[in-house]
Amino acid sequence: MTELAPGLSREVVAAVVARALEEDLGEAGDVTTTSTVDASTLSVANVVARQDGVVAGLPVAAYVFETVGQGRVQVEFGSADGARVVPGEVLATVRGPMRDLLTAERTALNLIGHLSGVATLTRRWVDAVEGTGARIRDTRKTMPGLRALEKYAVRCGGGVNHRMSLSDAALVKDNHVVAAGGVVAAFERVRAAYPHLPLEIEVDTIEQAREVIDAGADLVLLDNMTPAVMREVVEYVRGRARLEASGRLSLDNARQVAETGVDYLAVGALTHSAPVLDIGLDI
Repeated sequence: MTELAPGLSREVVAAVVARALEEDLGEAGDVTTTSTVDASTLSVANVVARQDGVVAGLPVAAYVFETVGQGRVQVEFGSADGARVVPGEVLATVRGPMRDLLTAERTALNLIGHLSGVATLTRRWVDAVEGTGARIRDTRKTMPGLRALEKYAVRCGGGVNHRMSLSDAALVKDNHVVAAGGVVAAFERVRAAYPHLPLEIEVDTIEQAREVIDAGADLVLLDNMTPAVMREVVEYVRGRARLEASGRLSLDNARQVAETGVDYLAVGALTHSAPVLDIGLDI
């Protein structure tokens, strides 16, 4: 079996691939391929980029082919996750029974195309803020069941990850503030309940930012603030806390926001709006 990249859990990949193949194969398997292709026919196929982009998910695609092939399929990589690729570039070569290659094709391409799309979009954001010191960070706005893979793809694109689940870290948002009776009250209640967990608190005014920073917050989410207000918060903080911009962000204004001095830009679009990178299989 292909070695998975660091940060990719074999258990997670196996579960995703098993569910995807279950969807694709149904009860009778690939009826078209088994009807038209002799079991003895061997073949070689290339996984080929059709667009410029950043590839992610090559080991996941390989896992699909190897799972379907049950020892009959070999995969050789021509590229690596995180690499920029161009149209016509061979990302991997797959050898084995043609039945296995065709049966695995769509599941493998669905996964690598989606993950490469996430990595490609992430890289566009990373390039947009290059040299500012700000990092591009993802959110929990991921497809159910694919979070670990999508966050891996964000890393392949040069981004960094936010929390994986609701239990990894606390993020106090506006509804929590309402429930607790104020930003400082919400901050103090979470800190008392989970003193060792990372804690981020969302604010939408400079007054709230000052309150929570003075209360000891070390990670503050600046929600829907203008660059001018963000710069004012950065000046007030003077390195006492890390700051993350969220809301009203686009590739057009990413650099302007990054130049305010914030540490992160939180971009839900990396995972919820990334277009698929066109990747094909050529026999």
